[in-house]
Amino acid sequence: MELVKIGREGVEMAKKVKFGIGFVTGRPNVCRIVNSYYNDMLEQVSKYKKEVELTIFILFDTSYQQGERKDFYNVLPEVYKKINIQYITPEDIGEEKKKLIARKNMKENDMDFFFGHGHAKGRNTLMYYAVKNGMDYLLFWDDDEYPVAVLDENGKKKWIKQNNILKHLEFMDEEKADVTIGYHCGYISPIPYIDYTDDFQEKDMKEFIEAISNDIISWESIREKMNNNNGVTYADKELVKGEKAYEIDSIGAGKWVAGSTLCLNLNHEDKIPAFYNPPLARGEDTFFSTLLGNSKTVRIPVYHFHDGFLKYTEIMERRYPKSLRKINVREECVKSRFLKATMGWIKYKPLLLYITDKKEYNKRIKEMKNSLEITVPKLNKVFADDCFTTLLDELEIYDKNVLNHYEEYKRTNKIWESLRKIIF
Repeated sequence: MELVKIGREGVEMAKKVKFGIGFVTGRPNVCRIVNSYYNDMLEQVSKYKKEVELTIFILFDTSYQQGERKDFYNVLPEVYKKINIQYITPEDIGEEKKKLIARKNMKENDMDFFFGHGHAKGRNTLMYYAVKNGMDYLLFWDDDEYPVAVLDENGKKKWIKQNNILKHLEFMDEEKADVTIGYHCGYISPIPYIDYTDDFQEKDMKEFIEAISNDIISWESIREKMNNNNGVTYADKELVKGEKAYEIDSIGAGKWVAGSTLCLNLNHEDKIPAFYNPPLARGEDTFFSTLLGNSKTVRIPVYHFHDGFLKYTEIMERRYPKSLRKINVREECVKSRFLKATMGWIKYKPLLLYITDKKEYNKRIKEMKNSLEITVPKLNKVFADDCFTTLLDELEIYDKNVLNHYEEYKRTNKIWESLRKIIF
């Protein structure tokens, strides 16, 4: 904020910047991230031109991996001494909803719809609490990402620490941005490396990826990574220098951003939409992106390494691998991770198609179904499991409900508009 206060000697003093870091998480791995990087966080903000107060918000969901509540409270005591840590518990959410209903005349069904756990609900809940606690900025940080970039220089891996907080602060100020978004390297998508055979050829992979593709996943990007880099995305040498940012233009229906390394300028409340995803789907960042038409959205030169399969957690201990290998379909948890991701994509693809091209929706959804009917049986053979057949069933369900989900998408932001009038 640019507000100032007057000191005893009549000298203007800049107001402290309040910077929130938000984790919407279902994995206790979040505690390792906080414990591993809190000193880096403090070092970064010490370099900013204004005094910065950090608050880490943790909204955890024990149902995601059937974990225990205590697993999410393993943040080190020394972290509490130096950074504000705010957990958002089910009890907190319940009490807040009661207050909004009783004192602000909000509808109970709206509050249940907006607040809680889940990809979009979690982000909306965290965003609400960040605003309520007076944050100027909120940086979303996923629980499987580390603030480091990896370069490939003639086969050798070079790891470079990233100022993932400082860069957002600097470019928010420099660009007068509403939203800033960084880059990702590493295993960007949970799509494992698949060896092609006579039964499952590259053309089959192409057809499957094109069927489930979205604003982030495309066949061109997947093919290049699989063919040349074992499925790994490496950082760009020029971007790692951290010098140049650019404003994102609308492409089709949105200014496409991802859900992590995503920073919101909460001083520009009318430029920050809410998040939505269809029930049990993904896409919360996608549908957020479709509402950024009037928001200045800036891509900034800073990276997170996405450890999509949690195979390189030693990076948090500054033990950097000399090579990044293929993640094979036979490895433990890979199938379930891939299935869960594709299921999440399939469930939101109908709504994405409807928003981006209503006139061609029926044609495009039919093409998608046809592609999956051809490729899913082949994919089942690759994984030696018929589990992917459920994708066809889910697509049918979400296609039939696309108009309901479109109404929910609009409803979410109507609720957010009402809440903004209360808390801003």
